[in-house]
Amino acid sequence: MIQFDFPEHMDDLLYFTNRKLSDGTKILAYVHKKSCPECDNALMGKPINPKTKKIQIRAKEYVCPNCGYEEEKLTHENTLQLEIQYTNPQQTEKKTTHTAYKRKTYKGIPSFVFLNEFTQEKCAITKRLKAKKDED
Repeated sequence: MIQFDFPEHMDDLLYFTNRKLSDGTKILAYVHKKSCPECDNALMGKPINPKTKKIQIRAKEYVCPNCGYEEEKLTHENTLQLEIQYTNPQQTEKKTTHTAYKRKTYKGIPSFVFLNEFTQEKCAITKRLKAKKDED
C-alpha cells in the first residue's frame, strides 16, 4: 500500500479536490507543490503580479519566491504526481494510488484517470460541471 503525506495546509498544494462519484465512491485528490530545485528552501508557485500583489492565474511558468528560479509550466507539471485516496462504494475500505498530473480525454472529457481497484474499472476526476458526451 502506498503511503502519502496528507497535506497540512492548502498553501502547500497545487491542486485539490474532494468528490463523491455517482456510484458512491468518495475521492480525495491533491498535488503537493514541488520544492525549488535550485535553493531547495521554498515551494515553487505561479508568479505574483507586483502591481496587484495577486497570483497570475494563467502564467506560463512557475517561480521560486526565494531565489527567483523559473521553470516552464509544462516541464514543471510533468514532474508532479496526483495523489488519490478513495473508498469503495459501500465506504468501508480505503485505498490510495497516484497518477501523473496530466489530464487525458476520457469519454470526451479532460480528466485525471486512475484504475479503481475495488471495481477494476477506470475512474475519472473531471473538471467540475463537465458533462459526458453521449455514447452511441
